[in-house]
Amino acid sequence: MSGLRVFASLFLVLSLCTLISSAFGAESDEALGAIDKANIAVASAFKAVLEAEEAGANVSGLLNELNLGVDALAKADMLYRAGDFDEAIHFADLCYDSVVNVTAKADSLRGSAEVEGNRRFYLTFAASTSGVCCVIFGGLFGWRLFKRRYFQRVSRMKPEVVKE
Repeated sequence: MSGLRVFASLFLVLSLCTLISSAFGAESDEALGAIDKANIAVASAFKAVLEAEEAGANVSGLLNELNLGVDALAKADMLYRAGDFDEAIHFADLCYDSVVNVTAKADSLRGSAEVEGNRRFYLTFAASTSGVCCVIFGGLFGWRLFKRRYFQRVSRMKPEVVKE
């Protein structure tokens, strides 16, 4: 009977270990999923901020918010590796929430920067065109004025005959 007791107790211990490891595995998978979701959101936010910066927007405030989100993601990754899955999920969700706002703000800034860039382009084009026209017409008007005065002065001159 003692062999049966040993076998039953060993079976009970193994089933308890399996139950505990499966419970931690599910929590581990949930934390890993939250961290992956936050990683994807951070990559998307970096791309949106880069596009906004290329469009000419001032993204310094967005970079500060993005850095806070990345810090939260780093803490989540560190806590996941340490085995504190609940806190890892908390920090991953915190990172995701802050980074999603950054993506929306960056898209808005990019749109307004593109509109402002187009407006500046057309204003510069109009100013340059009018400046070139002023220089051309001013040059033609100046040349006609100069030519008329020159002919008037030449026609008032009296030729002198000089003996040699």
